[in-house]
Amino acid sequence: MALRVGIVGLPNVGKSTLFNALTAAGAEAVNYPFSTIEPNVGVVPVPDDRLDRLARMVTTERIVPATLEVVDIAGLVEGASRGEGLGNQFLHHIRNVDAVIHVVRCFDDPGVTHVAGRVDPVGDIETVETELGLADLATLEKRMARAERAIKTGDRAASRELELLARIASVVGQGLPARDAGLDDSEWRELGDLQLLTAKPVLYVCNVGEGGDASGVAAVRRLASDRGAPVVEISARIEAELLQLDPEERRAFLAELGVARPALELVIEEAYRLLDLVTFFTLSPKEIRAWTVTRGTKAPTAAGKIHTDFERGFVRAEVFRVEDLEEAGSEAELRARGRIRSEGRDYEIRDGDVIRFRFNV
Repeated sequence: MALRVGIVGLPNVGKSTLFNALTAAGAEAVNYPFSTIEPNVGVVPVPDDRLDRLARMVTTERIVPATLEVVDIAGLVEGASRGEGLGNQFLHHIRNVDAVIHVVRCFDDPGVTHVAGRVDPVGDIETVETELGLADLATLEKRMARAERAIKTGDRAASRELELLARIASVVGQGLPARDAGLDDSEWRELGDLQLLTAKPVLYVCNVGEGGDASGVAAVRRLASDRGAPVVEISARIEAELLQLDPEERRAFLAELGVARPALELVIEEAYRLLDLVTFFTLSPKEIRAWTVTRGTKAPTAAGKIHTDFERGFVRAEVFRVEDLEEAGSEAELRARGRIRSEGRDYEIRDGDVIRFRFNV
């Protein structure tokens, strides 16, 4: 499952700087609104030290991490839901992501223009989310009108659809996100490809510049806590500069800052967890690879990520844990100790599983 996240926020809050830091792609990051008109897209490896741990015990030609696709979407402004600032175009790009990284400006720099003329992190969040909610209401109203027409023609399924849409519209109309409407997964599936903007999970990233605003970050954390959303504090500019250093210089700089690893890794990991994904690993002389599946995925479906033949001909999964291999020292020793489990079709993949799929062609 490819995880695709979109970076959103007001203009000049550090979205493209964060994108550059995440992807080292060199997107334009300048001090004027709408410098990013077409979305920039980059693919980021998901940091996972278990890959390196496996590589120390298994001889292989290459290591392939899981990846995160990141989309840098131009700044939203008040009125975007009505087309202000090319808003409709930008909102369309948000519809195509699985989760949202909402960058919030928590630094004061007279040299960086703020579209509202003041730094107010919570106010900025409310501006962006109001526009997303208004866009969702417009989508819901169109779908509800279509369902009402279908009901008049005797379409029984349309009555159920209208009921679900009305439940969501009631919540969004109160200024709350669609994800708070209380629909379960099966009910969302009934609505098909609705692509509501406020139904997507959100990660708030507080960009503190090089001198953070502690009160602003605290305010964002309070708001995020009320919404059950994660928060990461980061200086996007410093993280981007870190990527210009060689590994030794980077480690020294991080040590000077008193941190163990780049904050970017926290952003990636939180984004990766936001959709409740887990990682399993496969080993061979050609490659050690990390694979991503949704929590609760059954073994045959996970096998199908590798090759459709694996799913069709699934027989069993031979499973062990990364730490089991480290303890035993080799897969042969693990097998000799009886520590490799044989799991059937109902086995749910767990984060950190190392799997060999057995199948019939």
